[in-house]
Amino acid sequence: MTSSPQTAPAPGVWADLVGQQPAIDVLSRAVRGEQHAMSHAWLITGPPGSGRSNAARAFAAALQCERGGCGECTACRTALSGAHPDVTLVRTEMLSIGVEEVRDLVRRASMSPTLGRKQVLVVEDADRVTERGADALLKAIEEPAQRTVWILCAPTPDDVVATIRSRCRLLTLTTPNPAAVAELLIRRDGIDPAMAAYAARAASGHVGRARALARDEGARNRRREVLAIPGRLTGLGPCLDAAADLVAATSEEASVATAELDARERKELEEALGFGTKGARPRQAAAALKDLEEQQKARAKRLQRDALDRALTELTGYYRDVLATQTGADAELVNPELGKQIGVLARRTTPEATLRRIDALLACRTALEGNVAPLLAVESMLISLVEADR
Repeated sequence: MTSSPQTAPAPGVWADLVGQQPAIDVLSRAVRGEQHAMSHAWLITGPPGSGRSNAARAFAAALQCERGGCGECTACRTALSGAHPDVTLVRTEMLSIGVEEVRDLVRRASMSPTLGRKQVLVVEDADRVTERGADALLKAIEEPAQRTVWILCAPTPDDVVATIRSRCRLLTLTTPNPAAVAELLIRRDGIDPAMAAYAARAASGHVGRARALARDEGARNRRREVLAIPGRLTGLGPCLDAAADLVAATSEEASVATAELDARERKELEEALGFGTKGARPRQAAAALKDLEEQQKARAKRLQRDALDRALTELTGYYRDVLATQTGADAELVNPELGKQIGVLARRTTPEATLRRIDALLACRTALEGNVAPLLAVESMLISLVEADR
């Protein structure tokens, strides 16, 4: 279910939170201190691209603002950017958030605010907290400091352990209407209206993905290559070739995204370890460099998995277009530019086979989340797409 586009953007810190007026109303009441509106711990959930992180940051800024989130004062601007001393923003680039990182947050949560009205801790990837990390977090949420507010974000409530979930106030976001996303791209990013409309539709309301498609020709080219895959699947050999190409492309995408950061991190570590000086300790340096390399590999692995997930999302949208065509559903196609190709496939196969293809894509996503080797998972998925008519 999608929300209706707003007639005008919300004011202040809420301006980039499109299509989420009910959630804005809830958070605004909490900021104003209305009776029973505030909680010391919040869990903000919603599908990818719905704006969970934007909502959490805006709420954190509004809690520090003397005017409830004007968006213009120093408190608002520093809170939104991550520079406010009493707002801690946590977003991992790794596969998980470990217990030591959570313990650091817990120590921060016990401190009184230095400048602001609250000590606010935003965990944008609460679903990635490890089991031991969750145990440490639970105690802090059960026994909160007087002026501390926890804001956790996750795709669904079930992605957070039940003991933590039960101690948080739940706020659920919905997928924004593509029209609202397009309006944001035009207003905030200066995107051409036609490009904004295309990107918002192609991203199915995912704000971050729409922005990337609108601004990056490379992202649009990668999307076109993914959507060409169904037309390549004529047998086992083409399936294996397409799987190898997709995995290689996502691996390269991850490498390009991390290369500069990896090099900078290594240089900074080498300087900190005193490389090239008499005080350097080779054994300690080797251990530190090995640890950094392992962290960088974990980050690249996550980025590749994220890239594969985007490809699976594109293919799912493609086959949903096929299903909509087959069933005569009164819905706008995600990929109208491929209408002819979609129509041919819709006539050649059955709705039942299309549903099996969508199930195969969902199964691949589950396999990747379970750390199945990407090439094996993608090969199995593409073969299932071919065999769905049997």
